[in-house]
Amino acid sequence: MFALLFGVISLLYATVDQAGGTAFLALLAFAASPTTEMRPTALALNIVAAAYSTWVFSREKVVDWKKLRPLLLSSLPTALAGGFIVLDERIYKTATGAVLLLAGAATILRRHAAATSDLETPLWSAVSAGAVVGLISGLTGVGGGDFLAPTLIALRWASPKQTAALSAPFILANSIVGLVGVSFAGQLPSPHLVLYAAAALGGTVAGKAIGLRWLSQTATRFVLAGILFAAGLQLLFF
Repeated sequence: MFALLFGVISLLYATVDQAGGTAFLALLAFAASPTTEMRPTALALNIVAAAYSTWVFSREKVVDWKKLRPLLLSSLPTALAGGFIVLDERIYKTATGAVLLLAGAATILRRHAAATSDLETPLWSAVSAGAVVGLISGLTGVGGGDFLAPTLIALRWASPKQTAALSAPFILANSIVGLVGVSFAGQLPSPHLVLYAAAALGGTVAGKAIGLRWLSQTATRFVLAGILFAAGLQLLFF
């Protein structure tokens, strides 16, 4: 039954073009999973969900690799460095709880009004943003999409459609590198990872297929934000 929740989360996140790393962490927090398992499990599930989304966007030839390149070049080293760092349990819970709360706020504030981007992406600004998001991804186990997407849209560096296509390979690459660092740091994912991964993949495929047929994007964002806020508060105060 717990695995089915990963499938539901993946489905919801797929409808808003994200992998679900923050919500994976939220579910693991609700289940009181060991902190040593939370980060590698979330990163591994990110890889599964983001790999399928990346394949879909690549097949449709909508990924702007030129725009993605500086984000990846700066984020991958910091994601690896973050993966190597093992925080004290209390510090990890506090940091991850804060990240979940920020992700929840970003999810609520995220808008899709603009159809196109009007501004060129400044190279050094993109490099800086990528480095920060990559570090957060490696340290906590999030894929980084919940922070990358609002940044790209708010600064008008990419349209919502472009942002979705950029987020998937960004999350995939940073999750792979982060998991490498985490593995070298001695942390291993949940023994139930295969079951969780199968559910996450099924949810992602279904989410991509149905889109927002039954649930509006606004409703989806508020559901996801509620999950993130609840889990963030649990990690911070319990």
